[in-house]
Amino acid sequence: MEFISQLFGYIIPFLIVLTIVVFFHELGHYLVARWNKVDIEAFAIGFGKELFGFTDKHGTRWKLCMIPLGGYVKFKGDSNAASVPDFDGLAKMSDAEKAGSFEHKRVGQRAAVVAAGPIANFILAIVIFTGTFYFVGRYVTDPVVVEVQKDSAAELAGFQPEDLIIKIDDDPISSFSDIQRIVAPNPDVELKFLVRRSGRDVTLLATPKSREMTDRFGNTQKVGMIGIISNNKAGNLRRKEYGLFEATGAAVGETWYVITRTLGYLGDIIVGKQSADQLGGPIRIAKVSGDVATLGVAALLNLAAVLSISIGLLNLFPVPMLDGGHLVFYAYEAIRGRPLSENAQEIGFRIGLAAILMLMVFATWNDVTQLLF
Repeated sequence: MEFISQLFGYIIPFLIVLTIVVFFHELGHYLVARWNKVDIEAFAIGFGKELFGFTDKHGTRWKLCMIPLGGYVKFKGDSNAASVPDFDGLAKMSDAEKAGSFEHKRVGQRAAVVAAGPIANFILAIVIFTGTFYFVGRYVTDPVVVEVQKDSAAELAGFQPEDLIIKIDDDPISSFSDIQRIVAPNPDVELKFLVRRSGRDVTLLATPKSREMTDRFGNTQKVGMIGIISNNKAGNLRRKEYGLFEATGAAVGETWYVITRTLGYLGDIIVGKQSADQLGGPIRIAKVSGDVATLGVAALLNLAAVLSISIGLLNLFPVPMLDGGHLVFYAYEAIRGRPLSENAQEIGFRIGLAAILMLMVFATWNDVTQLLF
């Protein structure tokens, strides 16, 4: 019974979310490759042994594989699922075979095919966010301060009850959640607040303090807090409805917010302002998927959107084996007029594989230590 509970509570929601995201990523590669007349040997969800599949009229094998932690599109001329060129096979191709070979396409065509995967992830996120904003809407409260906590950053900065927060730095504030979105990822960073107090505008400087917070599911994370509290009555809790175009604009903004926050967090890790213990892997994604699934379909879809953005960004990193690494190789080829040597590419792919494996081990270690300790 416990296994069945875990299966339906965590594993199935995780597989649904991951499959949606991976499918659309690979579909981006597939569609642009077809548009550029590249022969496609396989479209796979998962890795390892094929569980079931079919071959379409173009000769592409569509299949679901045993290890459901990713996917790939294998083009003619690839030696493996990571699109590493089969240099020996390419040299032996006939002119007819070269016409459908990925590696024999123009550098711009190859770059378009590779970039299409991450772009598809961003488009998927925008579509999901648009749907949830349009059909479900969003509950918002006005950014009104009801209480200032004692000995908090807000008290030190001079916040008062009934202050209406208008801007933080150059970002306009329209709801209390906007404040949380800016303050939470900026612990120990001084922020400039523009507040309206008794009909006049006042500028306050506050530095959020770092606090470890635990959510309703027991997950902990470090966030910035300034110590102001609002409530539904003073903040005028209401459901905000969106028209289709307004929902699309909000979805683009939401996608951009996730991108900038993710990149900001990674940048803070590099300069030592944030700990890398918040990086998670498949175990944490599975747990979060199961937790979010209890909140309903809309919440699970929103998680899929956030994960889609994260996978799109990850694949754009300039690491060989990832889409971004391929794009770096193509940029070199476009500038120099010739591709990197076979030896240089092979070394690059090995380094990229090692980097990805180390990241996976590190993220999984974070997952295990968080769950056990």
